[in-house]
Amino acid sequence: MSSEWECVVVGGGAAGLSAALVLGRARRRTIVIDMGEPSNAAARSIGGLLGHDQRQPAELYAAGRRELSAYPSVEFRKGSVVNGTSVDSGLLLELDSGDQIAARRVLPATGMRYCPPSIAGLEKLWGKSVFQCPFCHGWEMRDRKLATLAAGDEAVHAALMLRGWSDDVVLLTDGTPDLDADDRQRLDAAGVLVDERRIAELVGHDGELSAIAFADGSRLERDGLLVEAPLRQRSRLAEQLGATCTEGPMAPDSISVDSLHRTTMPTVFAAGDVCTEHPHLAGAIAAGSQAAMIVVQSLLADQFKLPYPP
Repeated sequence: MSSEWECVVVGGGAAGLSAALVLGRARRRTIVIDMGEPSNAAARSIGGLLGHDQRQPAELYAAGRRELSAYPSVEFRKGSVVNGTSVDSGLLLELDSGDQIAARRVLPATGMRYCPPSIAGLEKLWGKSVFQCPFCHGWEMRDRKLATLAAGDEAVHAALMLRGWSDDVVLLTDGTPDLDADDRQRLDAAGVLVDERRIAELVGHDGELSAIAFADGSRLERDGLLVEAPLRQRSRLAEQLGATCTEGPMAPDSISVDSLHRTTMPTVFAAGDVCTEHPHLAGAIAAGSQAAMIVVQSLLADQFKLPYPP
C-alpha cells in the first residue's frame, strides 16, 4: 500500500484534470487515476469551449496532463478503481492492478456513459454525424439535411432546436407517434416534417450519415441525426464509499451533491457529468475547479480545526 494521498481524483477527463490542477497548485498530494475513456472520445472536435473551440478532445486532455506535470505533488496513473471502502483512517481504493491506495479525500470525476438507441449502424456514426447535443455538434451540421429521433415533449423541443442550424429538419417517430394536434401545428409552422416510418438501419460511411433506412425498404437521405441518449454512471465508486445517488433529468443515478460539490459522505466529493443536470465540457471544467477548492478547505478544517465550510 502506498502512503496516504490527500486526494484521489478518479477520472482524467475535463472535471478530473481541472480538479487536479487546482489541487496541485495548492500543493496537495494528489493522484489522478484515469482509465483513458473520456465520455466525448468519439467526438471529432470540441464545440463551444472558449479557447479550445473545434479542438480534438484528445488534444485537450493531453494538454491538461502536460500542465499537471509542472506540479510535483500530483501524480497521474493509468488504470481504473474497481472498489472503494471507508475505513477508520480514511478511504481505501483498490485498482485493477491489484494495488491499494489510501486517501483522505476522494473526488469521483469518471463522467457518464451515454446510451443512445439501439439501431443498426448507429455505433459507427456516434459522436460524429449522430449526436446527442446540438450545441456541441450543431455548427458542424449547419445547413445540412437533419433529422431527430426522440419521444414525447422532447421530440418537439429537439426538432425545433435543430431549426436554428438548418431549414431541412425531419422528426422521426420510429413507428410510435405520440404527437398531439398542438405539437403537429408547432412543427408544421416551423417547417419540420414528421416521418412515422419504422427505422431499420442508419446508412453511412467513415462516420458520415447518408440515409435513414426504414423497415418498409424505403430510405430518407439525411446528413445528421440528433438522438436521445440517457446517461448512466460508469462507476459505482461513490456509492461504495457511502455516497448516495438520485434520479435526475438526464440520469437515474446522478451522484447527490450540494452546492459545494460535497456528497452525502463528508470525505467524498464529485464533479462533472457524474453529478450534473446539464452535462457539458465547460461546466465540467468549472465544477472540477470548484470541487478542488472545497477539498482544500475541508483538509484545512481537519488540520487546523477551521470552520467548514469557511
